[in-house]
Amino acid sequence: MTPRQRRMTLVFSILAGVSIAGVLALSAFRQNVTFFFDPTEVAAGKVHDGEHFRLGGMVTQGSVQRLPGSLEVRFVVTDFKHDVPVTYTGVLPDLFREGTGVVAHGRMRGDGTFVADEVLAKHDEKYMPPQVARSLKKRHGESRAETGAQVQSSSPKSPAGT
Repeated sequence: MTPRQRRMTLVFSILAGVSIAGVLALSAFRQNVTFFFDPTEVAAGKVHDGEHFRLGGMVTQGSVQRLPGSLEVRFVVTDFKHDVPVTYTGVLPDLFREGTGVVAHGRMRGDGTFVADEVLAKHDEKYMPPQVARSLKKRHGESRAETGAQVQSSSPKSPAGT
């Protein structure tokens, strides 16, 4: 084998090794990625049963139900367009409350219930998923506009020039 052939063999070997390492790294990355979805995307069927993902939204007021004598908790996560029932067995974070933001890790069950392995409570709107923040702003903007229209229509009109 000539020195040129040895160098070419070495270069091809290195390229093959780097390519194999890249393919293995990408494969491992794809397996460890957890995607985030909001209730509207879940309702649209973007998630398959048994697929692990993160569900984010707001805990619906009055939806938290604790089963007596166990750590199982059921609640509903909403983005104010669609709701997803969630079940979780374990200790909830101290910041978990109705009407606050939440991100749950888990999977969908065949009956449409999200089974959470972990629940994270959000303490501030800054950390809220962007889709939910937009939905909240839109909802609060509409309610303010309605309230403003009611105030204007119910206030007596003052005479001009006063």
